[in-house]
Amino acid sequence: MSKLDVIFVHPNASKKIYQDLNKKYSAIETPLWAGLLANRARLDGYDTKIIDCEAENIDSQSAAKKIGALSPKLAVIVVYGQQPSASTQNMEGASVLCDMLHEHYPNIKTLLVGLHPSAVSRKTMQMEKANFVCQGEGPKTISGLLEIDMDDKEQLKTVPGLWYRDEELIKCNTPAPIITQENLHIELPGVAWDMLPMEKYRTSNWHAMSNNGDRSAFASIYTSLGCPFQCSFCCINAPFGNNNLENWNYGRNKFRFWDTDFIMEEFKKLHDMGIKNVKIADEMFVYNKKHFLEICHRLIEKEYNFNIWAYARIDTVKKEYLKVLKDAGVNWLALGIESGNAEVRKDVVKGKFTDVNIRTLVEEIQSAGINIIGNYIFGLPEDDIGSMQDTLDLAIDLNCEFSNFYCTMAYPGSKLYLDAMANEEQLPESYVGYSQHSYESKPLPTKHLTSAEVLGFRDDAFLKYYKNPKYLDMVENNFGISIREEIEKMTEIKLKRKILGD
Repeated sequence: MSKLDVIFVHPNASKKIYQDLNKKYSAIETPLWAGLLANRARLDGYDTKIIDCEAENIDSQSAAKKIGALSPKLAVIVVYGQQPSASTQNMEGASVLCDMLHEHYPNIKTLLVGLHPSAVSRKTMQMEKANFVCQGEGPKTISGLLEIDMDDKEQLKTVPGLWYRDEELIKCNTPAPIITQENLHIELPGVAWDMLPMEKYRTSNWHAMSNNGDRSAFASIYTSLGCPFQCSFCCINAPFGNNNLENWNYGRNKFRFWDTDFIMEEFKKLHDMGIKNVKIADEMFVYNKKHFLEICHRLIEKEYNFNIWAYARIDTVKKEYLKVLKDAGVNWLALGIESGNAEVRKDVVKGKFTDVNIRTLVEEIQSAGINIIGNYIFGLPEDDIGSMQDTLDLAIDLNCEFSNFYCTMAYPGSKLYLDAMANEEQLPESYVGYSQHSYESKPLPTKHLTSAEVLGFRDDAFLKYYKNPKYLDMVENNFGISIREEIEKMTEIKLKRKILGD
């Protein structure tokens, strides 16, 4: 007899994903989707547990033994990451775990849930040894499985959003309906914080610059799901609409908000747990004025004094918002600048930002006491060496408190992935090949450059930015000599790259 109804597992492949950066510099984030889904299952009356393999530093073999000892009816392997792009790379750990469970504990049913499985459900079923794959958000598929005899093929037909095998055939059921905004707090009623090893999580090194370098007492939180935009390089909406590889449709993405009262209850839980560093993980927090300003005003009233970071676009941030954001504890805004070339941005549906002076906006944000993480992408389809240099020059000129330099990846669930498949581009051979930091990293080539040229430029740009005396002096002036020294130590870690001959 099973000791447990369902166990939710956040897999671990951080060493392969981040190389030596994982020892100190990468974040260890709360697995929000595992927490959301587990809480829903628990409230439905099922005996539920979470294993966060990354936070607990558990490898796949050890995780399989732990799951085997608990003997759940269903093991749900949740494949999300620190940002949308991290979903496919986290399949590395999920895949090995599926193999281990299949080999040693074949009686335990396994379900893959998350962005990557939703984006390429059939392919995931073909490649992995999981019993089932979920296309969609997950709650209805999970509850549907737990309600039936999972060995009965006729009963499997009744589970919405489910992919499964029937002899040699791969079958799929009608997708589960998208959770409505009105029911969001009912069907996804917060995170099961008590099931997570909260003491194990740490924020990004740069986020802690404004907290004297203290990265602990950290948690992520959602206030919304999805994104209203349609950038061709992004896969964020794969679980939230009809975005499966076989039936892509931009128009089906759903952008929804939890009720403010409910969100404030979640913030109170974090405050009562002693959390200081908070990441608002919404793909676009600074977007809906009524939503984010109401949250900010409520946080100001509560005087929680969180150190918050959140995402925004440069065309959604207005000067009149900045004081409220700062007073609410938003000390960092992540801006998707992406490219210093307007035509390159236009090609990926990012927008020209013609009505926004990027330099003026950055100055206004910094003048309000808010730090900026500038996000830049090298290797977009129209990029050549000149346009990528434009992007690096812009980054150096803006001199944001921190900058992320990405290479363009054809992430499953994105329009670029479909284009790459149609054009028969050579995609990464492994899941970790989609990681920006892995040895096997393989960006998408542009119309003018090879994957190796793009990756080489990115790695060189990273060093030019973080070794720039102008940048280091700013860090020292704003955050102190110890933070400067940490940045200098970070640049000493060399990432090995297969396609660059390492």
